[in-house]
Amino acid sequence: MSTPVQIPFDNSFAKLPAGFYTKLPATAVKAPKMIAYNQGLAKDLGITGGSESTLAEIFSGNQMPAGAEPLAQLYSGHQFGQYNPQLGDGRALLLGEVLCPDGARFDIQLKGAGPTPYSRNGDGRSWLGPVLREYVVSEAMHALGVPTTRALAAVETGQPVLREAVYPGGILTRVAKSHLRVGSFQVFAARRDITALQTLFEYTVERHFPQAQSPEALLNAVIDLQARLIAKWMGLGFIHGVMNTDNCQIAGETIDYGPCAFMDIYHPDQVFSSIDRTGRYAYSNQPNIIVWNMAQFATALIPLMPDAEAAIDRFTQNIHAMPDLINTYWLREFGAKIGLKTPQPEDSDLISAFLTLMAEGQADFTNTFHALANGKPENEFTDPHPFEDWRQKWQMRLKDEADPHLLMQSKNPVLIPRNHRIEHMITAAVTGDYTQFHRLNAALSSPFTASDDFEDLRQPPEMHEKVTATFCGT
Repeated sequence: MSTPVQIPFDNSFAKLPAGFYTKLPATAVKAPKMIAYNQGLAKDLGITGGSESTLAEIFSGNQMPAGAEPLAQLYSGHQFGQYNPQLGDGRALLLGEVLCPDGARFDIQLKGAGPTPYSRNGDGRSWLGPVLREYVVSEAMHALGVPTTRALAAVETGQPVLREAVYPGGILTRVAKSHLRVGSFQVFAARRDITALQTLFEYTVERHFPQAQSPEALLNAVIDLQARLIAKWMGLGFIHGVMNTDNCQIAGETIDYGPCAFMDIYHPDQVFSSIDRTGRYAYSNQPNIIVWNMAQFATALIPLMPDAEAAIDRFTQNIHAMPDLINTYWLREFGAKIGLKTPQPEDSDLISAFLTLMAEGQADFTNTFHALANGKPENEFTDPHPFEDWRQKWQMRLKDEADPHLLMQSKNPVLIPRNHRIEHMITAAVTGDYTQFHRLNAALSSPFTASDDFEDLRQPPEMHEKVTATFCGT
Protein backbone atom coordinates (compact mmCIF):
# COMPACT_ATOMS: atom_id res chain seq x y z
CA MET A 1 0.00 0.00 0.00
CA SER A 2 1.38 3.43 -0.93
CA THR A 3 1.76 6.16 1.65
CA PRO A 4 -0.60 9.16 1.45
CA VAL A 5 0.50 12.14 -0.59
CA GLN A 6 2.04 14.82 1.60
CA ILE A 7 2.47 18.33 0.15
CA PRO A 8 3.97 20.88 2.57
CA PHE A 9 1.51 23.70 1.85
CA ASP A 10 2.09 27.08 3.43
CA ASN A 11 -0.30 29.41 1.62
CA SER A 12 0.30 33.14 1.78
CA PHE A 13 -1.52 34.51 -1.29
CA ALA A 14 -4.78 33.01 -0.04
CA LYS A 15 -4.46 35.22 3.05
CA LEU A 16 -4.69 38.39 0.97
CA PRO A 17 -8.07 40.16 0.74
CA ALA A 18 -10.80 38.41 -1.24
CA GLY A 19 -10.59 40.94 -4.07
CA PHE A 20 -7.30 39.42 -5.23
CA TYR A 21 -8.81 36.08 -6.27
CA THR A 22 -11.83 33.81 -6.33
CA LYS A 23 -11.69 30.64 -4.27
CA LEU A 24 -13.23 27.62 -6.00
CA PRO A 25 -12.54 23.93 -6.54
CA ALA A 26 -11.37 22.35 -9.77
CA THR A 27 -14.03 20.84 -12.00
CA ALA A 28 -13.77 17.05 -11.85
CA VAL A 29 -12.64 15.10 -14.90
CA LYS A 30 -13.84 11.72 -16.09
CA ALA A 31 -10.81 9.44 -16.13
CA PRO A 32 -7.52 11.00 -15.02
CA LYS A 33 -4.38 9.15 -16.00
CA MET A 34 -0.80 10.15 -15.24
CA ILE A 35 1.38 10.87 -18.27
CA ALA A 36 4.45 12.13 -16.44
CA TYR A 37 5.43 12.96 -12.88
CA ASN A 38 8.61 14.91 -12.27
CA GLN A 39 10.05 12.92 -9.38
CA GLY A 40 13.15 15.08 -9.01
CA LEU A 41 11.14 18.28 -8.77
CA ALA A 42 8.66 16.66 -6.39
CA LYS A 43 11.54 15.72 -4.09
CA ASP A 44 12.90 19.28 -4.21
CA LEU A 45 9.45 20.58 -3.25
CA GLY A 46 9.20 18.20 -0.31
CA ILE A 47 6.28 16.25 -1.83
CA THR A 48 6.17 12.63 -0.69
CA GLY A 49 4.02 9.53 -1.07
CA GLY A 50 1.18 8.63 -3.36
CA SER A 51 0.49 5.90 -5.89
CA GLU A 52 0.30 6.79 -9.56
CA SER A 53 -3.48 6.66 -9.49
CA THR A 54 -3.68 8.89 -6.41
CA LEU A 55 -1.28 11.41 -7.93
CA ALA A 56 -3.41 11.45 -11.07
CA GLU A 57 -6.49 12.21 -8.97
CA ILE A 58 -4.70 15.08 -7.21
CA PHE A 59 -3.04 16.63 -10.25
CA SER A 60 -6.25 16.46 -12.26
CA GLY A 61 -8.10 18.36 -9.54
CA ASN A 62 -10.41 15.44 -8.71
CA GLN A 63 -9.00 15.18 -5.21
CA MET A 64 -7.77 18.08 -3.10
CA PRO A 65 -4.70 17.28 -0.98
CA ALA A 66 -4.64 18.37 2.64
CA GLY A 67 -3.68 22.01 2.99
CA ALA A 68 -4.63 23.08 -0.54
CA GLU A 69 -6.69 26.26 -0.93
CA PRO A 70 -7.59 26.35 -4.65
CA LEU A 71 -8.17 29.78 -6.14
CA ALA A 72 -8.10 31.68 -9.42
CA GLN A 73 -6.04 34.86 -9.38
CA LEU A 74 -7.24 38.23 -10.65
CA TYR A 75 -5.14 40.34 -13.00
CA SER A 76 -5.45 42.46 -16.13
CA GLY A 77 -2.98 43.28 -18.87
CA HIS A 78 -2.01 44.65 -22.23
CA GLN A 79 -2.56 42.11 -24.98
CA PHE A 80 -0.72 43.05 -28.17
CA GLY A 81 -0.62 46.62 -26.86
CA GLN A 82 -4.32 46.89 -26.05
CA TYR A 83 -5.39 47.06 -22.42
CA ASN A 84 -7.88 44.49 -21.20
CA PRO A 85 -9.23 45.64 -17.81
CA GLN A 86 -9.93 42.16 -16.44
CA LEU A 87 -8.28 38.89 -17.31
CA GLY A 88 -7.38 36.51 -14.49
CA ASP A 89 -6.89 32.75 -14.37
CA GLY A 90 -9.40 31.57 -16.93
CA ARG A 91 -8.29 27.94 -16.95
CA ALA A 92 -5.91 27.66 -14.02
CA LEU A 93 -6.17 27.16 -10.29
CA LEU A 94 -3.51 27.88 -7.72
CA LEU A 95 -3.59 24.90 -5.36
CA GLY A 96 -1.35 26.69 -2.91
CA GLU A 97 2.28 27.28 -2.06
CA VAL A 98 4.92 24.99 -0.66
CA LEU A 99 7.89 25.75 1.49
CA CYS A 100 10.77 23.58 0.36
CA PRO A 101 13.19 22.00 2.79
CA ASP A 102 15.66 24.79 1.89
CA GLY A 103 13.10 27.50 2.72
CA ALA A 104 12.27 28.50 -0.87
CA ARG A 105 8.59 29.16 -1.63
CA PHE A 106 6.85 27.98 -4.79
CA ASP A 107 3.33 28.04 -6.23
CA ILE A 108 1.69 24.84 -7.41
CA GLN A 109 -0.90 25.51 -10.08
CA LEU A 110 -3.18 23.34 -12.22
CA LYS A 111 -3.53 24.50 -15.84
CA GLY A 112 -6.66 23.27 -17.60
CA ALA A 113 -8.59 22.63 -14.39
CA GLY A 114 -11.97 23.94 -15.59
CA PRO A 115 -13.89 27.21 -15.81
CA THR A 116 -13.44 30.10 -13.39
CA PRO A 117 -15.14 33.51 -13.11
CA TYR A 118 -12.36 34.80 -15.40
CA SER A 119 -12.85 32.27 -18.22
CA ARG A 120 -14.66 34.78 -20.50
CA ASN A 121 -16.98 32.12 -21.95
CA GLY A 122 -14.13 29.63 -22.31
CA ASP A 123 -14.32 26.05 -21.10
CA GLY A 124 -11.33 26.38 -18.78
CA ARG A 125 -9.73 23.30 -20.28
CA SER A 126 -6.59 22.54 -22.23
CA TRP A 127 -6.12 19.98 -24.90
CA LEU A 128 -3.21 17.61 -24.70
CA GLY A 129 -0.87 19.42 -27.13
CA PRO A 130 -0.22 22.59 -25.11
CA VAL A 131 0.17 20.53 -21.92
CA LEU A 132 2.93 18.40 -23.42
CA ARG A 133 4.55 21.37 -25.18
CA GLU A 134 4.84 23.31 -21.94
CA TYR A 135 6.08 20.28 -20.02
CA VAL A 136 8.89 19.62 -22.51
CA VAL A 137 9.87 23.22 -23.22
CA SER A 138 9.79 24.51 -19.64
CA GLU A 139 11.89 21.59 -18.39
CA ALA A 140 14.29 22.08 -21.30
CA MET A 141 14.59 25.78 -20.46
CA HIS A 142 15.42 24.86 -16.87
CA ALA A 143 18.16 22.51 -18.05
CA LEU A 144 19.45 25.25 -20.38
CA GLY A 145 19.90 27.55 -17.40
CA VAL A 146 17.00 29.91 -18.10
CA PRO A 147 14.80 31.15 -15.22
CA THR A 148 11.47 29.44 -15.86
CA THR A 149 8.38 27.90 -14.41
CA ARG A 150 8.67 24.13 -14.07
CA ALA A 151 6.47 21.17 -14.91
CA LEU A 152 5.56 18.85 -12.03
CA ALA A 153 2.97 16.63 -13.70
CA ALA A 154 1.00 16.04 -16.87
CA VAL A 155 -2.31 14.19 -16.74
CA GLU A 156 -4.84 12.94 -19.27
CA THR A 157 -8.39 13.89 -18.33
CA GLY A 158 -10.19 11.19 -20.27
CA GLN A 159 -12.43 13.90 -21.73
CA PRO A 160 -12.47 15.50 -25.18
CA VAL A 161 -11.74 19.20 -25.71
CA LEU A 162 -13.30 21.03 -28.64
CA ARG A 163 -11.08 23.53 -30.45
CA GLU A 164 -10.84 23.64 -34.25
CA ALA A 165 -11.27 19.87 -33.90
CA VAL A 166 -11.88 17.43 -31.06
CA TYR A 167 -8.75 16.60 -29.06
CA PRO A 168 -7.98 14.64 -25.88
CA GLY A 169 -7.85 16.82 -22.77
CA GLY A 170 -4.94 17.30 -20.43
CA ILE A 171 -3.90 19.17 -17.30
CA LEU A 172 -0.43 20.50 -16.50
CA THR A 173 0.80 21.08 -12.97
CA ARG A 174 3.01 24.15 -13.08
CA VAL A 175 5.48 25.24 -10.42
CA ALA A 176 6.58 28.89 -10.17
CA LYS A 177 8.26 31.24 -7.73
CA SER A 178 4.88 32.92 -7.89
CA HIS A 179 2.22 33.86 -10.43
CA LEU A 180 2.46 37.59 -9.78
CA ARG A 181 2.51 39.46 -13.08
CA VAL A 182 2.75 43.02 -14.31
CA GLY A 183 -0.98 42.63 -14.88
CA SER A 184 -1.47 41.84 -11.19
CA PHE A 185 -0.46 45.44 -10.44
CA GLN A 186 -2.19 46.93 -13.46
CA VAL A 187 -5.65 45.78 -12.45
CA PHE A 188 -5.61 47.65 -9.15
CA ALA A 189 -3.89 50.72 -10.59
CA ALA A 190 -6.53 50.95 -13.32
CA ARG A 191 -9.28 50.64 -10.71
CA ARG A 192 -7.53 53.27 -8.57
CA ASP A 193 -7.70 50.86 -5.67
CA ILE A 194 -4.66 52.23 -3.88
CA THR A 195 -5.25 50.11 -0.77
CA ALA A 196 -5.11 46.88 -2.79
CA LEU A 197 -2.15 48.16 -4.81
CA GLN A 198 -0.24 48.95 -1.60
CA THR A 199 -1.10 45.52 -0.20
CA LEU A 200 0.17 43.84 -3.35
CA PHE A 201 3.36 45.91 -3.27
CA GLU A 202 4.05 44.91 0.32
CA TYR A 203 3.29 41.25 -0.40
CA THR A 204 5.59 41.23 -3.45
CA VAL A 205 8.43 42.86 -1.56
CA GLU A 206 8.14 40.43 1.33
CA ARG A 207 7.93 37.40 -0.93
CA HIS A 208 10.48 38.24 -3.62
CA PHE A 209 12.40 41.45 -2.97
CA PRO A 210 12.99 42.05 0.76
CA GLN A 211 15.79 44.48 -0.15
CA ALA A 212 13.38 46.67 -2.18
CA GLN A 213 11.60 48.85 0.36
CA SER A 214 10.14 51.40 -2.07
CA PRO A 215 8.18 51.19 -5.33
CA GLU A 216 11.18 52.59 -7.19
CA ALA A 217 13.47 49.97 -5.69
CA LEU A 218 10.97 47.27 -6.69
CA LEU A 219 10.80 48.64 -10.23
CA ASN A 220 14.58 48.57 -10.57
CA ALA A 221 14.82 45.04 -9.16
CA VAL A 222 12.22 43.74 -11.62
CA ILE A 223 13.85 45.64 -14.51
CA ASP A 224 17.14 43.89 -13.76
CA LEU A 225 15.56 40.43 -13.69
CA GLN A 226 13.70 41.04 -16.95
CA ALA A 227 16.83 42.33 -18.68
CA ARG A 228 18.74 39.21 -17.65
CA LEU A 229 15.90 36.97 -18.79
CA ILE A 230 15.56 38.52 -22.23
CA ALA A 231 19.30 38.19 -22.80
CA LYS A 232 19.01 34.48 -21.97
CA TRP A 233 16.17 34.09 -24.50
CA MET A 234 18.13 35.88 -27.19
CA GLY A 235 21.19 33.72 -26.56
CA LEU A 236 19.19 30.58 -27.29
CA GLY A 237 17.19 31.82 -30.27
CA PHE A 238 14.03 31.53 -28.19
CA ILE A 239 10.88 33.41 -29.17
CA HIS A 240 8.22 33.68 -26.48
CA GLY A 241 5.54 34.64 -28.97
CA VAL A 242 3.08 36.41 -26.68
CA MET A 243 4.85 38.87 -24.38
CA ASN A 244 1.68 40.49 -23.08
CA THR A 245 1.95 42.15 -19.68
CA ASP A 246 -0.18 39.40 -18.14
CA ASN A 247 2.55 36.97 -19.27
CA CYS A 248 5.34 39.03 -17.71
CA GLN A 249 6.12 37.52 -14.31
CA ILE A 250 7.45 39.78 -11.56
CA ALA A 251 9.93 37.20 -10.26
CA GLY A 252 11.72 37.08 -13.62
CA GLU A 253 10.81 33.58 -14.78
CA THR A 254 9.73 32.60 -18.27
CA ILE A 255 6.02 31.89 -18.00
CA ASP A 256 3.18 30.82 -20.32
CA TYR A 257 4.61 28.68 -23.11
CA GLY A 258 1.85 29.22 -25.64
CA PRO A 259 3.05 29.90 -29.20
CA CYS A 260 6.71 29.80 -28.15
CA ALA A 261 9.38 28.44 -30.48
CA PHE A 262 13.12 28.11 -31.01
CA MET A 263 14.62 29.29 -34.27
CA ASP A 264 16.20 26.81 -36.62
CA ILE A 265 17.67 29.00 -39.38
CA TYR A 266 18.62 32.33 -37.86
CA HIS A 267 16.64 35.39 -38.89
CA PRO A 268 16.37 38.41 -36.58
CA ASP A 269 12.75 39.10 -37.52
CA GLN A 270 11.53 35.54 -37.10
CA VAL A 271 7.92 35.19 -35.93
CA PHE A 272 6.07 31.94 -35.25
CA SER A 273 2.95 32.91 -33.32
CA SER A 274 -0.13 32.60 -35.51
CA ILE A 275 -1.75 35.59 -33.79
CA ASP A 276 1.27 37.91 -34.12
CA ARG A 277 0.41 39.37 -37.51
CA THR A 278 2.56 42.51 -37.17
CA GLY A 279 5.74 41.00 -35.72
CA ARG A 280 5.28 42.74 -32.38
CA TYR A 281 6.84 39.79 -30.58
CA ALA A 282 9.44 38.86 -33.19
CA TYR A 283 12.79 37.56 -31.97
CA SER A 284 14.64 40.85 -32.50
CA ASN A 285 11.85 42.94 -30.95
CA GLN A 286 11.77 41.13 -27.62
CA PRO A 287 14.23 43.56 -25.96
CA ASN A 288 12.04 46.48 -27.04
CA ILE A 289 8.86 44.82 -25.78
CA ILE A 290 10.26 44.05 -22.34
CA VAL A 291 11.14 47.74 -21.99
CA TRP A 292 7.56 48.59 -23.00
CA ASN A 293 6.23 46.10 -20.45
CA MET A 294 8.37 47.61 -17.72
CA ALA A 295 7.02 51.04 -18.62
CA GLN A 296 3.54 49.66 -17.92
CA PHE A 297 4.77 48.26 -14.62
CA ALA A 298 6.24 51.65 -13.73
CA THR A 299 2.95 53.33 -14.59
CA ALA A 300 1.09 50.95 -12.28
CA LEU A 301 3.44 51.82 -9.40
CA ILE A 302 3.13 55.59 -9.75
CA PRO A 303 -0.03 55.83 -7.55
CA LEU A 304 2.04 54.51 -4.62
CA MET A 305 4.46 57.43 -4.80
CA PRO A 306 3.86 60.54 -2.65
CA ASP A 307 4.99 62.91 -5.41
CA ALA A 308 3.64 61.55 -8.68
CA GLU A 309 5.27 64.16 -10.90
CA ALA A 310 8.72 63.59 -9.46
CA ALA A 311 8.19 59.83 -9.60
CA ILE A 312 7.27 59.97 -13.28
CA ASP A 313 10.55 61.75 -14.02
CA ARG A 314 12.64 59.22 -12.08
CA PHE A 315 10.75 56.18 -13.36
CA THR A 316 11.12 57.46 -16.92
CA GLN A 317 14.87 57.69 -16.45
CA ASN A 318 14.94 54.14 -15.12
CA ILE A 319 12.99 52.85 -18.12
CA HIS A 320 15.17 54.77 -20.57
CA ALA A 321 18.26 53.20 -19.00
CA MET A 322 16.93 49.69 -19.53
CA PRO A 323 18.06 49.18 -23.18
CA ASP A 324 21.68 49.72 -22.14
CA LEU A 325 21.21 47.22 -19.30
CA ILE A 326 19.79 44.65 -21.72
CA ASN A 327 22.73 45.26 -24.06
CA THR A 328 25.12 44.63 -21.17
CA TYR A 329 23.54 41.24 -20.46
CA TRP A 330 23.22 40.49 -24.18
CA LEU A 331 26.95 41.10 -24.63
CA ARG A 332 27.68 38.83 -21.69
CA GLU A 333 25.54 36.02 -23.12
CA PHE A 334 26.77 36.24 -26.70
CA GLY A 335 30.34 36.97 -25.68
CA ALA A 336 30.40 33.65 -23.84
CA LYS A 337 28.87 31.95 -26.87
CA ILE A 338 31.92 32.92 -28.95
CA GLY A 339 34.38 32.21 -26.13
CA LEU A 340 34.81 35.62 -24.50
CA LYS A 341 34.72 35.42 -20.73
CA THR A 342 35.01 39.19 -20.28
CA PRO A 343 33.63 40.72 -23.48
CA GLN A 344 34.27 44.39 -24.11
CA PRO A 345 31.83 46.89 -25.65
CA GLU A 346 33.71 46.77 -28.96
CA ASP A 347 33.04 43.01 -29.13
CA SER A 348 29.42 43.81 -29.95
CA ASP A 349 30.50 44.55 -33.52
CA LEU A 350 32.20 41.17 -33.83
CA ILE A 351 29.12 39.35 -32.52
CA SER A 352 26.70 41.36 -34.65
CA ALA A 353 28.79 40.68 -37.74
CA PHE A 354 28.59 36.96 -37.04
CA LEU A 355 24.82 37.10 -36.63
CA THR A 356 24.53 38.99 -39.91
CA LEU A 357 26.58 36.30 -41.63
CA MET A 358 24.30 33.66 -40.12
CA ALA A 359 21.20 35.40 -41.43
CA GLU A 360 22.67 35.88 -44.90
CA GLY A 361 24.06 32.35 -44.97
CA GLN A 362 20.85 30.72 -43.68
CA ALA A 363 22.74 29.11 -40.82
CA ASP A 364 21.07 27.08 -38.11
CA PHE A 365 21.27 29.10 -34.88
CA THR A 366 21.95 26.28 -32.43
CA ASN A 367 24.17 24.09 -34.59
CA THR A 368 26.30 26.99 -35.83
CA PHE A 369 27.15 28.28 -32.38
CA HIS A 370 27.81 24.77 -31.14
CA ALA A 371 30.10 24.12 -34.11
CA LEU A 372 32.30 27.07 -33.16
CA ALA A 373 33.74 24.93 -30.39
CA ASN A 374 32.91 21.45 -31.66
CA GLY A 375 33.06 21.06 -35.41
CA LYS A 376 33.13 22.95 -38.66
CA PRO A 377 30.93 26.03 -38.48
CA GLU A 378 31.66 26.86 -42.11
CA ASN A 379 29.53 23.87 -43.11
CA GLU A 380 26.46 25.56 -41.63
CA PHE A 381 26.52 28.40 -44.19
CA THR A 382 25.22 28.31 -47.74
CA ASP A 383 28.41 30.17 -48.69
CA PRO A 384 31.31 29.60 -46.27
CA HIS A 385 33.66 32.22 -47.73
CA PRO A 386 32.34 35.29 -45.85
CA PHE A 387 32.60 33.31 -42.63
CA GLU A 388 36.31 32.68 -43.21
CA ASP A 389 37.03 36.40 -43.07
CA TRP A 390 35.13 36.67 -39.79
CA ARG A 391 36.88 33.60 -38.39
CA GLN A 392 40.27 35.28 -38.71
CA LYS A 393 39.13 38.32 -36.71
CA TRP A 394 37.50 36.05 -34.14
CA GLN A 395 40.59 33.89 -33.65
CA MET A 396 42.73 36.98 -33.21
CA ARG A 397 40.34 38.12 -30.47
CA LEU A 398 40.44 34.69 -28.77
CA LYS A 399 44.19 34.93 -28.24
CA ASP A 400 43.49 37.00 -25.14
CA GLU A 401 41.10 34.41 -23.66
CA ALA A 402 41.92 31.41 -21.47
CA ASP A 403 40.25 28.14 -22.58
CA PRO A 404 37.51 29.72 -24.71
CA HIS A 405 36.33 26.37 -26.04
CA LEU A 406 35.36 25.17 -22.58
CA LEU A 407 33.31 28.34 -22.12
CA MET A 408 31.62 27.88 -25.50
CA GLN A 409 30.76 24.29 -24.72
CA SER A 410 29.03 25.43 -21.53
CA LYS A 411 26.97 28.11 -23.30
CA ASN A 412 26.11 26.56 -26.68
CA PRO A 413 23.73 23.61 -26.33
CA VAL A 414 23.83 20.52 -28.46
CA LEU A 415 20.05 20.15 -28.23
CA ILE A 416 17.04 22.42 -28.05
CA PRO A 417 13.37 21.42 -28.25
CA ARG A 418 13.06 21.93 -32.00
CA ASN A 419 9.63 22.88 -33.24
CA HIS A 420 9.20 19.97 -35.64
CA ARG A 421 10.16 17.49 -32.93
CA ILE A 422 7.58 19.00 -30.60
CA GLU A 423 4.93 18.70 -33.32
CA HIS A 424 5.86 15.09 -34.06
CA MET A 425 5.67 14.33 -30.35
CA ILE A 426 2.22 15.89 -30.00
CA THR A 427 0.89 14.10 -33.08
CA ALA A 428 2.00 10.76 -31.65
CA ALA A 429 0.69 11.54 -28.16
CA VAL A 430 -2.79 12.30 -29.46
CA THR A 431 -2.92 8.67 -30.59
CA GLY A 432 -1.78 7.51 -27.14
CA ASP A 433 1.90 7.05 -28.00
CA TYR A 434 4.09 8.94 -25.48
CA THR A 435 7.39 7.42 -26.59
CA GLN A 436 8.60 10.62 -28.24
CA PHE A 437 7.46 12.74 -25.29
CA HIS A 438 9.53 10.71 -22.84
CA ARG A 439 12.49 10.55 -25.24
CA LEU A 440 12.52 14.34 -25.67
CA ASN A 441 12.43 14.86 -21.92
CA ALA A 442 15.31 12.45 -21.43
CA ALA A 443 17.43 14.04 -24.16
CA LEU A 444 16.74 17.64 -23.16
CA SER A 445 17.59 17.04 -19.51
CA SER A 446 21.26 17.23 -20.61
CA PRO A 447 21.19 19.72 -23.48
CA PHE A 448 24.92 20.48 -23.46
CA THR A 449 25.99 16.84 -23.75
CA ALA A 450 26.38 15.14 -27.12
CA SER A 451 24.98 11.62 -27.32
CA ASP A 452 24.82 9.17 -30.19
CA ASP A 453 21.43 8.09 -28.86
CA PHE A 454 19.97 11.53 -29.57
CA GLU A 455 21.97 12.57 -32.63
CA ASP A 456 18.81 12.72 -34.76
CA LEU A 457 17.31 15.36 -32.44
CA ARG A 458 20.07 17.77 -33.43
CA GLN A 459 19.01 17.87 -37.05
CA PRO A 460 17.11 20.88 -38.43
CA PRO A 461 13.80 20.07 -40.08
CA GLU A 462 13.52 18.88 -43.63
CA MET A 463 11.51 21.16 -45.89
CA HIS A 464 8.31 19.17 -45.30
CA GLU A 465 8.86 19.21 -41.52
CA LYS A 466 9.26 22.96 -41.07
CA VAL A 467 6.91 24.59 -38.57
CA THR A 468 5.90 28.03 -39.78
CA ALA A 469 3.23 28.85 -37.18
CA THR A 470 2.65 28.04 -33.52
CA PHE A 471 -0.55 28.49 -31.58
CA CYS A 472 -1.77 29.59 -28.15
CA GLY A 473 -2.78 26.88 -25.72
CA THR A 474 -6.31 28.18 -25.38
